[in-house]
Amino acid sequence: MRILVTGATGYIGGRLVPRLLAAGHEVRVLVRRPERLRDVPWAASLDVVAGDLADPDAVDRAMAGVEAVYYLVHSMGGRGDFEAVELEIARGVGDAAFRHGVRRIVYLGGLHPEGRLSRHLRSRAAVGEILLASGVPTIVLQAGVVIGSGSTSFEMIRHLTEVLPYMPAPRWVRSLIQPIAVRDVLHYLIAAVDVPPDVNRAFDIGGPDVYRYGQLMNGYAVEAGLPQRPIAALPVLTPWLAGQWVNLVTPIPRRLAVPIIESLQFDCVMHDHDIDAVIPPPAEGLLPYRTAVRLALERERAGEVETSWRNAEVAGAPSDPLPSDPEWAGHTVFVDERERMSRAAPAALWRVIEGVGGENGWYSFPLAWALRGWIDKLTGGVGLRRGRLDPDTLHVGDAVDFWRVEAIERGSFLRLRAEMRVPGRAWLELSASEATGRPGDPGDASSHWSSGSTPGGSRYRQRAVFFPRGLAGRLYWWGILPFHGVIFSGMANRITAEAEADERARKR
Repeated sequence: MRILVTGATGYIGGRLVPRLLAAGHEVRVLVRRPERLRDVPWAASLDVVAGDLADPDAVDRAMAGVEAVYYLVHSMGGRGDFEAVELEIARGVGDAAFRHGVRRIVYLGGLHPEGRLSRHLRSRAAVGEILLASGVPTIVLQAGVVIGSGSTSFEMIRHLTEVLPYMPAPRWVRSLIQPIAVRDVLHYLIAAVDVPPDVNRAFDIGGPDVYRYGQLMNGYAVEAGLPQRPIAALPVLTPWLAGQWVNLVTPIPRRLAVPIIESLQFDCVMHDHDIDAVIPPPAEGLLPYRTAVRLALERERAGEVETSWRNAEVAGAPSDPLPSDPEWAGHTVFVDERERMSRAAPAALWRVIEGVGGENGWYSFPLAWALRGWIDKLTGGVGLRRGRLDPDTLHVGDAVDFWRVEAIERGSFLRLRAEMRVPGRAWLELSASEATGRPGDPGDASSHWSSGSTPGGSRYRQRAVFFPRGLAGRLYWWGILPFHGVIFSGMANRITAEAEADERARKR
C-alpha cells in the first residue's frame, strides 16, 4: 500500500515509518526539513516531499497517489490561537485526502473523559472530529500516557521520581491513568490501515493497568531499583505553577510540561474496549505498565533509543537555517570568531567537536554554562538538562542541550541553532580541517597554536553568529560581550587541547 506519513520526524512517526517499510508498504513523508531524515537508516527507502501541512500545495503534492494517510502531528500549545491553526490544518488535510481518493486516514489522538477538557485535549479531540467528517474513512486512536524509551510521559515520570525523595505534588497525582506501551501504540497504528472501509470512528486504546499518577511514579521507582517515594497531594498548585515546578526539576521544558499537566487534571481511562473487535491485541498480549518501564530502561541503558522527546522542535525557536554570509546584507549581525591550530589530526579534533554538550559539557567556564541553562529553564526554555540522545554521534535535527543540529558535514563541520530563549536568532559553528599554514604566515594573524603543538595537524574554527531583535537583542549581546573572551576563547583552547590529549591516549 502507498502510505503518506505526517509527523515522520516525531517520536511516534520516527518509529512507525521503518515498521511500515518492513511490512512492505511504500512510504511517503511530508516534512518541513528533509535533511532531518538524511541520516536515518531507512532514508533511501522513502519518498520525501518537502513542505508544511499548512501549505495546501505541499499537501496536494504529498497526497497524490497515496491510499492511506497517517496524521501524527499536533501542537503542545503555544502563543496565539494554536487551536484554530490546528483545526484549519486538519480541515486542509481532510479535504485534500477526499479529493485525491485516499481510502483511509489514521489519526493518533488523546484519551480523554467526557465534558470539560484542557486546551491540549480539546484541540486533539476536535482534530479527530474534523477528520472523521472529511468523507474519508478515518480511525482515531485515542491513547493516554505513552510509555517507551524517550517518550515525554516516561521521561517526566522518571525524573520526577529520581530527583525528589519526597514529593509534595499537585492533586493530579490522584488522577486515574491508563498508560500504554509505545510498542502497543505502534501495533494499533500499523493494523489500522487494513481495517474495512466501513469503519469510521474513534477508539480508545490503553494498556491492561489503571493506576493513579502517583502509583505510576512508584511503579517506576520499583523497576529502577529506587525506594518508593512518599507523595503528598497539595491542593494549592495550579497546572501553571505545577508546570513551572516540573520545568525546574526535570529536563522537560515548560512548553511540554504545562499542556501535559493540564491534561492530567482529568481521569484518562478507556470508556470501552470496542477496539478489540476491530484490531485484536498483540498475540502476546498488551504490555503491563511495569514491563513497559523495564523495557524502556533496558533500551536506554543499552543506548538503543529509537526516537526521543528531546528532538521535538521547540515552539517559538527559529526554524529557518542560518542565511549564508552574502545574504547578511540588511541584517544587523554580531559575530565572534575564534581559530586555533592543533597538532591533533582533523579526525581527532572532529571527535571532540561531535561530542560537545550533554555529559561532555562545553569545555569552558562550566558555571557560566550552567547558569545560562538555569536562566533558560526559569524563563520557560529547554535548559541544559535536555542533553543529547547519543553521546558520540550527531545527526541533523538532533537536540544538544539548548541547541539543535542544523547542519553537519561529518568529519569537518557542525552548525548548531540556538533554542534557548534569546532576543534574536543565534548559531554556533564548529569546524575541523587540515592545517595548511605555519605560525606567522600572512593572513594567519588571528590564529595561534595550542600549547606544544606543531605544524601539520589541524585547524579549528569556531564562529558564534547572532541576529539581534530590536534594542533588547543589542543590549543582550553587549551585556554578554565581556564574557566572550573567557567563554568562547576558553572553549576553543580546551577543544583543541582535548583533541590532542585524546589522540595521544589512542596512540598508547
